[in-house]
Amino acid sequence: MRSHYCGDLRKEHVGEEITLNGWVHRRRDHGGVIFLDVRDREGLTQVVFDPDREESFALADSVRNEFVIEVRGLVRDRPEGTVNPDMPTGEIEVLGKELVILNKAETPPFQLDEHQQVGEDVRLRHRYIDLRRPEMQDKLRFRSKVTNAIRNYLDDNGFLDIETPILNRATPEGARDYLVPSRTHEGSFFALPQSPQLFKQLLMVAGFDRYYQIAKCFRDEDLRADRQPEFTQIDIETSFMDEEAIMGMTENMIRELFQNMLDIDLGDFPRMPYAEAMQRYGSDKPDLRFPMELVDVADLMAEIEFKVFAGPAKDPKGRVAALKVPGGAQLTRKIIDEYTKFVGIYGAKGLAWIKVNELEKGAEGLQSPIVKFLGEDVAMKIMERLEVQNGDIVFFGADKEKVVSEALGALRIKVGEDMNMAQCEWAPLWVVDFPMFEETDKGGVTALHHPFTAPSCSPEELKANPLTALSRAYDMVLNGCELGGGSVRIHDQAMQKTVFDVLGISDEEAEEKFGFLLNALQFGAPPHGGLAFGLDRLIMLMTGTESIREVIAFPKTQSASCMMTEAPGEVSAAQLRELNIKLRKTP
Repeated sequence: MRSHYCGDLRKEHVGEEITLNGWVHRRRDHGGVIFLDVRDREGLTQVVFDPDREESFALADSVRNEFVIEVRGLVRDRPEGTVNPDMPTGEIEVLGKELVILNKAETPPFQLDEHQQVGEDVRLRHRYIDLRRPEMQDKLRFRSKVTNAIRNYLDDNGFLDIETPILNRATPEGARDYLVPSRTHEGSFFALPQSPQLFKQLLMVAGFDRYYQIAKCFRDEDLRADRQPEFTQIDIETSFMDEEAIMGMTENMIRELFQNMLDIDLGDFPRMPYAEAMQRYGSDKPDLRFPMELVDVADLMAEIEFKVFAGPAKDPKGRVAALKVPGGAQLTRKIIDEYTKFVGIYGAKGLAWIKVNELEKGAEGLQSPIVKFLGEDVAMKIMERLEVQNGDIVFFGADKEKVVSEALGALRIKVGEDMNMAQCEWAPLWVVDFPMFEETDKGGVTALHHPFTAPSCSPEELKANPLTALSRAYDMVLNGCELGGGSVRIHDQAMQKTVFDVLGISDEEAEEKFGFLLNALQFGAPPHGGLAFGLDRLIMLMTGTESIREVIAFPKTQSASCMMTEAPGEVSAAQLRELNIKLRKTP
């Protein structure tokens, strides 16, 4: 039907007879001449209808916004003084000769050029209208180009695109699995994959050497702006490559992607051990755009009488840390109170602070309700360690190590954003040397990543000191956002059994839950490893969008529902009977 897309017409098309299909974006009547801005996925073109063509003019007069039309006409230069430099098609217009209304449209629930005044609930309920907006079409077109570039890069580097099953067996970590009842196996359930992890490892055992997949994954968990119940991974696995080679190959992929798509040079990606990231930034995905760092001051607080600080300072599992904010003395008490509420989200019971007004006056030049509890000697030693200057403010955290790190780490980002302290636009890095395990609240241990991550020590060393063992895992971080994470996997049966022993997984339980993988390791499993990137999060960062809902065609809400289709929904009693399921109502 069409000969050209609306947004593709340029000055070189002047004089050509063309056919356009699209939606009426806007209709204007100027002194007997009707202008229609016709829109398709590639952009807008202005079409002019003169009254000397009575039939097409009458039709043009009857159309309204979002009517679907076909236009045949002549491309011509816009009259002098009417060129629109803000439009790619702004130098030309189409003189409409024939007009066909392909479909009428009711008045849309919101105007496409006024979307900012419409609530997100309305936009999600009428997503098919929302997706007509040029901003949304640009983002999804960009997403398509990114995935195509990624496929080309991986294809060029010898990777094979292989699909893995969607209907799987529930895993031991499957508390967040979406379960699918089986009609043919009464009382049994499939689980939708949280990751293709086990299958991609089996592909390495099968000898495919280099695998990738743009994979749909599912996780039934509480949502945030950067999470969805169904999400897309760029899943990569390779044999006979160590972590340095895997990191180098994927780093180069991301660097080329930013260079080619955004003309941005990310430069080299520094490496930072997990322990250093937590100590300096309170996060395993630190945002290096902001220069502020957490500084430990427990040794200075241990002997003071003020138990709020002294208690955590003496606790082996506690932490007392300070965060210096240059120029922060200007912050009002109201803002400080807001920051106090903010850190409470992370479990902090309060937020102590000291404003540095006149350092040369000693403790008298410090403004804070806590200076009297610290004493002048301790207070000034803290100021010296932090290298404060007049006009700074220092925030303190004192609690369990996890609480302090998370609270001050999050506060560091919030203050940095509020005070526009970013020193660069993009700050990538690799976080490496993660612990193999972390201690649970009940005194046991759990895998920090997953139980198939290879440790960087021998089985004997791992068993002797599990909580100090490091893994061969790595995360790529950009602007405080985890773009992707991966590891070298365990390919040796003895090491895998040791990890299971440390985790308290018996031989019987391991066989029941992972028997197919353990069996595969007996038949010549190669050294292998991989990495998975969050595609939605990557596109969100590259497009400067605050929520991944803006870069997914049909996203779910914060409560994991679809406002457009009203999913999830109830099913009939007949369907439940066929699946041998009986619902139990909660009292």
